[in-house]
Amino acid sequence: MPEVPLPPFTSDGLLPPGDVTMTIDQLHDSYLVQGPPRLGPGGVRHWDTMWRSQLVSNLGVLAEQLAAIGIPEVFVDGSFVEDKPHPSDIDGYVVCSEEALASGRLQTELNRLDPCRSWGWDPASRRRYRGLGKRRLPMWLHHRVELCPHVPGLLSGLTDDHGHELEFPAAFRRSRRDGRPRGVVRLLTGVAA
Repeated sequence: MPEVPLPPFTSDGLLPPGDVTMTIDQLHDSYLVQGPPRLGPGGVRHWDTMWRSQLVSNLGVLAEQLAAIGIPEVFVDGSFVEDKPHPSDIDGYVVCSEEALASGRLQTELNRLDPCRSWGWDPASRRRYRGLGKRRLPMWLHHRVELCPHVPGLLSGLTDDHGHELEFPAAFRRSRRDGRPRGVVRLLTGVAA
């Protein structure tokens, strides 16, 4: 796959709105892992390349499992696509059918492939992690990645500036720190660079 131009962070430190399609290898080689170019005296400092690379490697393991069951893409967002030098994790979502999610087939098929059996979204499976008050899913505890399922057409419970309820992907395309629009990485699974 040819080199993907990754647009620079906005002046607000966000990936510009829109989707950037990449493979896992391209993501590893991008400035989201390697660090953005210096932007003068106020540029991003202390970029944790090793940590970000580990997160992408963990994401790659989960992406391979998704590819093996026929889910061709993962959408990566959260503070990982912002100028935060050391994000605590990678957030994202995958598109699936309502039947696969509601029947438990998605979780079952993925856990057959995952030695940690970390796939699942039941709130009862959340556990405390040292130093954090927030309970985390097994996927986060094992991989520091949290991929949520999205069924097209289902609303998230979150609203836009006008009070309209958003689908899950639209809610993820906004920065938590100030609500500004931001881009996502559309990661193609099972594709070599």
